[in-house]
Amino acid sequence: MQIKRHPKNPIVVPGIHHYRRAAVFNPGVILHNGEFFMYERAVGSLRPFQSSIGLLKSSDGIHFEVACDKPVFTGEMAGFPQGSPQDARVVNIDGIFYMTYAIQPFNMDCMPNGIGVPTYSAPDTGWSDHNLGFGMTRSGIAVSQDGVEFKHLCFTTPSELDDRNNVLFPEKINGKFALLRRPKDFGSKRPGIWISFSDDLFTWTEPDFVAASEETAWEGRKIGAAAPPIKTEKGWLLLYHGVDEHSVYRVGAMLLDLNDPRKVLARTKKPILEPTYYYERFGLVIPNVVFPTANVLCNGEIYIYYGCCDTCIALATVPLDEMLEHLTGGR
Repeated sequence: MQIKRHPKNPIVVPGIHHYRRAAVFNPGVILHNGEFFMYERAVGSLRPFQSSIGLLKSSDGIHFEVACDKPVFTGEMAGFPQGSPQDARVVNIDGIFYMTYAIQPFNMDCMPNGIGVPTYSAPDTGWSDHNLGFGMTRSGIAVSQDGVEFKHLCFTTPSELDDRNNVLFPEKINGKFALLRRPKDFGSKRPGIWISFSDDLFTWTEPDFVAASEETAWEGRKIGAAAPPIKTEKGWLLLYHGVDEHSVYRVGAMLLDLNDPRKVLARTKKPILEPTYYYERFGLVIPNVVFPTANVLCNGEIYIYYGCCDTCIALATVPLDEMLEHLTGGR
């Protein structure tokens, strides 16, 4: 199996409007009525380092244009004026757009160091009344009828728990919404992927374990769900990110059971995508990062959209049948 980077990478870069002047990355993407909607995480400056969700559109999934002169979702819309919603994953269930997002409810500055995770500081935190200490993240859902006008619906995680990488399955399973999560320091296992279910999106079951990081160098520190799963005849195809001890982000894949996605049917032993090209290894914020948050199935091809170094957005493609063959060994 060979995942191909698009020759025009990075396909989306910062600029044009003030809210996206510094960086754009980690987008949600959905194909709707023949048009690609991209929901980028957009940052206007490093001080403060406050992100919002911007909207771009494309007819071919490659050439995107900014669709709005202001963000479609902000921290203020989630109830945190100084907050930063981030890493939107978007699905459409029964005609409604559901955007899962993480939010850091405080104002912070970002000071990159060029070797790993930057130094963040909070000169004016604004989070003391929200039960979240500095560096903690809560997750929620915003909804829209048209994919443009969003409103906050609910939080999916408790305020006292650092819980991100929330990803909704693109359809209900056994009549229930299914949500992948990555609670930090939860239970006795290393940080990994968990799942909860809900009848109404407001009340969720306690997380059930799905998968943890394995004792391999490339994902030894932590893993988390990447893009919304793709339903296939072999199972739910889930991309996930793995992080090593040097904060290098790579990508793996697994298959989950169609009826019980707590069961992992297959999993890659080695990364299927890792920082290789210049735009994946060097950037404004964190070096050596490929971070997919969207995949779109188009004419048998998986379009994988991923953030690079918290700076720009790239595209890679692979035939679905080749990905499944790689995962299952032809079984």
